[in-house]
Amino acid sequence: MPRVPYRNSDVALMARMMRAEAEGEGKQGMLYVGNVIVNRAKAACLDFADVRTIRQVIYQVQGGNYSFEAVQKGNLFYNPARSVEKRLARKNLNYWSQLPAKYSLWYFNPYGPCPDTWYGQPFAGQFKNHCYYEPAAGTCASVYTGA
Repeated sequence: MPRVPYRNSDVALMARMMRAEAEGEGKQGMLYVGNVIVNRAKAACLDFADVRTIRQVIYQVQGGNYSFEAVQKGNLFYNPARSVEKRLARKNLNYWSQLPAKYSLWYFNPYGPCPDTWYGQPFAGQFKNHCYYEPAAGTCASVYTGA
């Protein structure tokens, strides 16, 4: 059973986002970004309470901007999905989840050291240039339990 329901179009969309956000960090980095996408679709809390599909996650607007910079700027996101990224996306959607992104709902590239918190959310870990943040204790049980 997949971690979240999905269609082939979701796989392609997620694959494009994973590539656009983390191609320079290799397959592992793309898997971590994919993990955050899946976590947002699972999270029934915070900014993601009304986001249930991969499409809604990718195109979510917060504060007048898309949540993912790649959608806003266009770069690699608007290139067709390649088979390697589609395989990685399916892996995320079906079962893959690892630290530091296992419970993370956010990531960013600070172009410097990762801060201990980001908008009040605790630092979960770093992979190459991206810092990952999970919800503060008690704020989003669905990320930790899958409920």
